[in-house]
Amino acid sequence: MAEKRNAMADRKKRKPDDEEALRLAETTDVSPNQAKDLMRKHGKDSPKVEKEAKNFKAEG
Repeated sequence: MAEKRNAMADRKKRKPDDEEALRLAETTDVSPNQAKDLMRKHGKDSPKVEKEAKNFKAEG
């Protein structure tokens, strides 16, 4: 169980990869570069970063 938590924490810390950025870009209509920037800034927590991406698009 602890290993699973550590793996999840490691995933949130590492740099966003292209596949994750593309998925976020496609689902929220931001550019892949914007998606990577948002993932670096807000982490990889999907609901949180998706909410931020939608807010980013609405503001921009």
